[in-house]
Amino acid sequence: MTEQPRPGYKRIVFKPSGEALAGESGKGLDGETLDATASEIIDLRQNLGVDVAVVVGGGNFWRGRQGSMTGMDPTQSDHIGMLGTVMNALALQDALERQGQETRVQSAIEMPRIAEAYIRRRAVRHLEKGRVVIFAAGTGNPFFTTDTAAALRAAEIEAEVLIKGTHSGVDGVYSADPRTDDTATKYDEVSYMEVMTKDLKVMDATAIAFCRDNDIPIVVFDMSKPGSLRSIVQGGDEGTLVR
Repeated sequence: MTEQPRPGYKRIVFKPSGEALAGESGKGLDGETLDATASEIIDLRQNLGVDVAVVVGGGNFWRGRQGSMTGMDPTQSDHIGMLGTVMNALALQDALERQGQETRVQSAIEMPRIAEAYIRRRAVRHLEKGRVVIFAAGTGNPFFTTDTAAALRAAEIEAEVLIKGTHSGVDGVYSADPRTDDTATKYDEVSYMEVMTKDLKVMDATAIAFCRDNDIPIVVFDMSKPGSLRSIVQGGDEGTLVR
């Protein structure tokens, strides 16, 4: 069967991992990486007219499991992770606004002194006005990853695609980890079902199933390659398409 060409997109949810914002160290925040990421987002918004919403991870500060594995209550640990995503959201907001892009941060956990509460209609209105909207604190619930939050927000704002940026230099979905397995092969396109049955580690199973049920394509790509985000929204062959 001949593969269908990839479509271009006018409204996206971009999901960078927290580690991707930390640069090579994978911990904390890296100013150059933040500025470069902001520049790519601004290019989409201001030069291509794409509505951009961002869901940030928090793994550069905390992962829910790392606390619960040492005896911490898992709900408490997940709440700490949600606060890590808020720190990343505020840092990305600053990087965007220093380059002249108006933004709004909306948090699933209410903290009115620093961010708006998440309200779907308000988020869509911000996008329509040309603002970049950054969603923080995941879904606001423990036991759900920021991948699932990204899938949920994509459905709620009627985004055409969920674009997941990797931080490890891996440029898509492979049959195995290409960093440790020389026989690993890259998929240019793969189905939701293959991702789940072959356990391809694109996102957690809840997020994949949600995207499948709501017909939201996913593109997995290497964030460190300049211009790749623009290529994806224009229908290029960057990364791996899951649909």
